[in-house]
Amino acid sequence: MRVVPRSWTRNLDPEQRFELRLVLFAVALVLVAVPFSYLLFEVIRAGPFTRFDETTANDLHRMVIDRRELLPLVHGISFLGKPLLLGVCIGIGSLFAWVRGRRRLALFLVITAIGGGLVDSAVKILVNRPRPLVEEPLAHAFGKSFPSGHAMSSTVTYGALLLVFLPMVPKAWRWLAFTLTTLLILAIGVSRLLLGVHFVSDVLAGWALGLAWLCGCAAMFNIWRVERGASKVDFTDGLEPEAEADLTTSSSAV
Repeated sequence: MRVVPRSWTRNLDPEQRFELRLVLFAVALVLVAVPFSYLLFEVIRAGPFTRFDETTANDLHRMVIDRRELLPLVHGISFLGKPLLLGVCIGIGSLFAWVRGRRRLALFLVITAIGGGLVDSAVKILVNRPRPLVEEPLAHAFGKSFPSGHAMSSTVTYGALLLVFLPMVPKAWRWLAFTLTTLLILAIGVSRLLLGVHFVSDVLAGWALGLAWLCGCAAMFNIWRVERGASKVDFTDGLEPEAEADLTTSSSAV
């Protein structure tokens, strides 16, 4: 007599669990793409959300104008999302992975970051949205407004670095690594609003598009490694859990 339904036992099998995760991952990707599409169409057709955008942009900007002591902190957080700094982070991370013999991870970092930058530039050109007009500019930004390059690039860069180097973090502390990375990305996006260089929809779209791009690149990486004989992985363990030994070995041992 079978006590547990056959469908349940199939889901307990490692192969089936991976397929279930893949389905959930695809659903999550769609859920990320939907809000970005909504924001995109709102901006293109100047929908109701854009009126909220204009009001909120000025309200958030006034918060810093009225509290000048916060300005150095806001500029410092915004600096963490600058393309030059993000490029340096990707360069150091990819070089470290390459030297440690993890060339697939190095390529993942470079391709994900460069591809994300190209996607961001293409969308900016397509939408061609001017930046907010605020009473007292606190920062100068080049290019168009939608989506926020800081929000998208920080999501892609810091998210990719987290996935690559997560195996170096003890499992008991990985939740903290995810939390701190998320808070950093959120803070960078909010800093752009406080400085008055973006609308709310710009930042929300940057986060959504960056997360979608990062998830898509991670999924393609997983397919690529499986096609080359590696085992399937759960992304909560990083892109290559077996890279832990190479990434944590001392340089002298390498």
